[in-house]
This record gives sequence, structure tokens and C-alpha cells, in this order.
Amino acid sequence: MPRKVKIPSEDAVLDYLRHSRRGPIKAKEIAKGMDVAPRNFRDFRLVLRGMLERGRLYRVKGQRYAVPEKANLVAGRLAITQKGDGFVAPDTGGQDVFVPGLSLESAMDGDQVVVRVEGRPRGRSPVGRVIKVLDRAHETVVGTFRRSGSFGVVHPRNRRISREILVAQGDQAKASEGDVVVARITTFGSGKMGPTGRIETVLGKSSDPGVDILSVIHDYGLPLAFPESVVSAARDAVSQRRKDPGELRTDRRDLHVFTIDPADAKDHDDGLSIRPLEDESWEVGIHIADVSHFVRPDDEVDLEAFKRGTSVYLVDRVIPMLPHELSTDACSLLPDTDRFAVSVFVTVDPVGRVREARFERTEIRSRHKLSYEEAQAVLDNKKSIDRQTDEALRALAALAEILRERRKDRGSLDFDLPEGRVLLGEKGEPVSIRVVERLESHRLVEAFMLLANEIAAREAAQKRLPILYRVHEPPPTDKMRDLRTLLGRLSHRVSKGNISQKDLQAILKQVEGRPEEKLVSTVILRSMSRARYDVRNLGHYGLASDGYTHFTSPIRRYPDLWLHRVLVHTLVEGHAVPEHWEGPGLKDRAERCSVRERVAEAAERESVDLKKVEYMERHLGDDFFGTVSGVTSFGIFVLLDDVFVEGLVHVNSMNDDYYIFRQDRYLLVGERSHRTFRLGDRLRIRVARVDKEERFIDFVIVDSTKRAKKHLPSP
Repeated sequence: MPRKVKIPSEDAVLDYLRHSRRGPIKAKEIAKGMDVAPRNFRDFRLVLRGMLERGRLYRVKGQRYAVPEKANLVAGRLAITQKGDGFVAPDTGGQDVFVPGLSLESAMDGDQVVVRVEGRPRGRSPVGRVIKVLDRAHETVVGTFRRSGSFGVVHPRNRRISREILVAQGDQAKASEGDVVVARITTFGSGKMGPTGRIETVLGKSSDPGVDILSVIHDYGLPLAFPESVVSAARDAVSQRRKDPGELRTDRRDLHVFTIDPADAKDHDDGLSIRPLEDESWEVGIHIADVSHFVRPDDEVDLEAFKRGTSVYLVDRVIPMLPHELSTDACSLLPDTDRFAVSVFVTVDPVGRVREARFERTEIRSRHKLSYEEAQAVLDNKKSIDRQTDEALRALAALAEILRERRKDRGSLDFDLPEGRVLLGEKGEPVSIRVVERLESHRLVEAFMLLANEIAAREAAQKRLPILYRVHEPPPTDKMRDLRTLLGRLSHRVSKGNISQKDLQAILKQVEGRPEEKLVSTVILRSMSRARYDVRNLGHYGLASDGYTHFTSPIRRYPDLWLHRVLVHTLVEGHAVPEHWEGPGLKDRAERCSVRERVAEAAERESVDLKKVEYMERHLGDDFFGTVSGVTSFGIFVLLDDVFVEGLVHVNSMNDDYYIFRQDRYLLVGERSHRTFRLGDRLRIRVARVDKEERFIDFVIVDSTKRAKKHLPSP
């Protein structure tokens, strides 16, 4: 007699229904077919209900269940274009489904939806209609309040939300014409009826200092403050555990440890130490703040940290993952202060091979808090900290270069690009945009962080530990095809067949130090898949690594905190993995952390872009040099030197000729003059129009015979 299983997993249910030759099936029939005992049927129905709510199953007439693909349905995340149409990326992978604007019903950008595929045009994306919204991405909307009779409307600042929110007179919270407000959506409407809402917060006028960044914070749903219960729990954890090292902690306060961070950093996750061994090898200590000592599984701080997923670094502030009692105090590796750490000690031979690695729970004492600039000054022989620190820095730098060359040999891609940092005044106004060059000291720290992350991934993979891997899959075939064409237009030929990391590496080497370096690197970066978290070890394409994870930043990233918890519990303390740390819950953690990372990146980027637009407002009529970074039918995008700002030269402003877009060659060609504009062309432009509200910058091309006023960042 077959053994009755307890409760099948969701994946097992999907597998059963996919392989069933019958059509949609009732719950009792599924339970019988999967040998679910009658006493477990109620719990089994809860599994089915959860799958329905998340779109993994669909229920048809007669209370019968089917997998979405068998009912011509697709569940996935909706992305809406600025034209108002949408695309749904299926959760199960495969081709995106196009959803015309009139078929979106009440769905908004970012919603998890179910669409019915209604057509499959040859050579184009399937076409569908939204039939159900599973999860709403927006409970609130940030926008500009306008009066319309006794009613008001909120025009969303998010350009991917095209429908205005109708606000009744009693729900307007004393908002005035033109105020920037936060509106809570009370009904989402339908295809014909728009959404309604009530105003919760009036942020102020768009011109008021700070309102722009507050708008970003509310628009992305970022938490401004920690709940008092979380702050209290963090304080209690610090007071109870700061003097209690716990079990199996090794005293390593004799090591010469120091940190290297940005000059304005307040949370210091990582420190380094190095000592020579007798056989000309080195033992490098990579010491990471032991956040898991203070934040225990499923306590209040842990739940809040998981909810946030990551710290968010906006242009004017940091929204931390952990309360300040932990992030900038008890966990931070401050100088001349005893701190708990999780350390990995790596023995590296003279040619950069890892001979041994071991994890320890340690107590350390950092000797110095160095900025990248201070460390670089030592490496350049322009400054001395003390003899021991100077020697350690030089030894680490030499070893880091050896490790970097080994990564290059295996095909790792290194996008060594300068960045533009917006410097703000007292009222949050952009004062200048400064070039932040990558220094040797940056590469030094990066080399050992990468090493620690790879070692942690290798240990976890060998022991089958339930961690979140950092995966970066190879670029899709169509993106590689487009990349080959683009590189060809920039006079960089790539051999036929698959484009390897070595091919891309060779191109990056060719353009190093040349005017087009920034553009070529950007083109290659845009062709890459997005890195994400996964329970499976799928490797990391960009690093040419068989296994990679995030270990080195548990103060600001939840996956690192989770990894520390697993490594300490198993490798250091020798315990077995708790059963509830594995299974579907781990996959949910990976997906949640990936989503929170994407939200943080988008908010960070938008906060910087807003300040760049504001900066360019003050330069209306000024001339700059730049490089053509994009060519479209409606104009050319130009990326400016020094200030890292991109704007559009609209084709309507190019009135010396009628320009035709050659899509096959990424060119704009003058019909009479045959003048061409292509990727990589150098231009001198003038700032013609700036609109902070709509966040666009328009340029016009300046006669190249005139000398431009070249703007440089302030010293």
C-alpha cells in the first residue's frame, strides 16, 4: 500500500498538474492522485489557496485547478512603458507578453498580474489582456495636486503611472493647488473608471528645499524611520550582548587590523590584516562585522531588516537597513574599539593561489580608520600612517594586483570607470558634480572582498548549505547579437559565434584611456543580465566565477547577514542546518532581496538624476563637450564630459537638414548633406531646455568652429 505523503510542496503540485493528461482537476482529485491522507486535506487546500493568490495556479469553472500555461494564462510582473502600454515578464521564464494600454484594466506598473494570451503575431511578442491583479505594487502615489471643481486630482510623478488619482473634497487634507502630496489609493478602478484616493501627506511645493528627495522616498515606499519597538529591541540587544562574546569566539585583538572606506562613511563593515608566512605565502585576514551576534533569527530587528532588504544610499542621506545603534555603533568596526567579527583567514601563495581558508568568530580591534584617499597617499609614498600600517598596505596592494591578474586570466570583466558625484549645499542644492576616480586603494579592497565572497560561496556549495548565491547569468542571445552590431558601429569587430568574456575583456583593454572608453563600457554593461540572488549556484558571468555570494556587508545587505548566520551555525559552531532554514522560504528570501535591491538602486539613481537636472538648470545657455551615447528616430543622446549628465538633441532642433534614422546602422543621416551622427561621435552642445518636473534636459548642437566653455567640477 503506498505511503500517504503529508503535504506536497507547491513545486510538486505544479509538476503533477503539468504531467497530468486530464484537463483542470478538482482539489480532492489532486489530493487523491498525490496520495494526500484525508486528515491532511484541509492543510492541502491551504497550499492550493496560496498558489492561487500568487498566480501559480488558476481556478476555472467547476472549482477545478490548472497550471496557468494550460489555460493560456501567464502570471508575472507588469512593466508599463512611458507610452502607456505594458509588458508582462512570465514568472516561469520565456517571452514577454505585450499588453496594450486599453487591456490593462486597473493594473499599474510593477503589479503582479495574470494575463490571458489572446494572440501570437508571427515574429512579435504574444498579446494579452490583464484578467487579475495578484499583488499591488502601489498602495500610495506621490504627485502634484490639481483642483478640478469640487474634486481634486493627483497627477503621479511616476511617469509609468499614467492615470490620475481622483480625490473627493473631504479627502484633500488641506492640499493647495500645485502641492506635492502623498495619496493613498482607496479604489483602483477598472478599464473605464480611474482610481480614487485620499491625501495622506502634503510634502510642500516642488520648489521647496528637500521636497524632491522626499518625493523619491515616498514614491519608492522607503521607510523614513524605524518603529520604536525595533529601536528598543536593537538597544536591548546591544546592552545584553556587547560584553558577551558568545561561544567559540577567538581573541584576535593582537592583529594589526584597519578599515578603508569612503571619507564620509559611518558604517564600517570590513577590515583587513596581513602577515607573512615562512614559505613566502601570506595570511590575509578579512574581518567582517558580526551582525548576526546582535540580530537573531526572526527577532524584531531581523524581521525589519529583511523587510528593508538593504540600506539605501540617496544623494543626500542614507536610509539604513539596521538601526543606528547597530549600524554605526555596536557593529561598526570603529578604530581603537573592541568589536566582534566573523573573519576568514586565507593563505595565499606568491602567485595568488588560495592554499587554505578558515572561518572564525573573532574579537578584533581596528588600529586605523583610513579613507581611500589616505590609503592611496601611502601607496603613492606621499603620506605615512605608521611603519606597520604602511608595510601592510603595500603588501596588500601587491597581492591584490596578483589576484586581479588571476581574475583577468579566467575572463573576469573589470569596468574601471570614473563616476560623477553630486555635491550638495546646506539647503540640498547641487553645488558641483565631481569626478570620483577609481584608485588603486579601491581595487585593493575590492580584490579581498571578492576573494572572501568566492570562498564563502565555495564552502557553502561544498557543504550544500542553504544560502543566497549572487548569480549573474550569461547575456541573452538577442542582447549579444545587438551588442555585436553596436560594437561593430564603434569599429570594434568581434569574432563570429558566441561572444566570450575574453572577447569583451579585449575590447575593454583596447579602449582603456581613450575618449570612447566610457561609451563602450556602458554599451557592454547594458547588454549584461541583471545580477540577482538565487538559492541555486548558477555562477557569475561577469566575474567568470563558478560560485559567488555576498559575505562582506552584513550591516547594509540582508543576504550577507543570512550567510553569516548559516556559516557561523554550521562551520564555526558545528551544528546541523535547521530544517526551517531550507525549502520554499529560502527561495522567497532570494526573490524578496532581489526586489528590494532593485528598488534601492532605482531610488538611488533617481535621487542623483534629480540633482543633475537641477544642476543643469543653472547652466541654461552654456556649452559643453560630450559623446553621442544613443541614436534614435527622434534624436541623439549626448553624455557630457566631466559632469556625467545625459541629454537629448531632438531631431526637430537639427534644422540644417532633414535627418533619417538608419536603424540597421544606428545612424542619423542628413537627406541632402549626408551628414551622419553615430555612437561615439564627439560634439559640442548647448543646454537649451531643462524641466525638473518632467526630468528632461534638451541640448542643441553648437557650430564646432566656436570654442565651448568647458565646465569642470569644482576642486
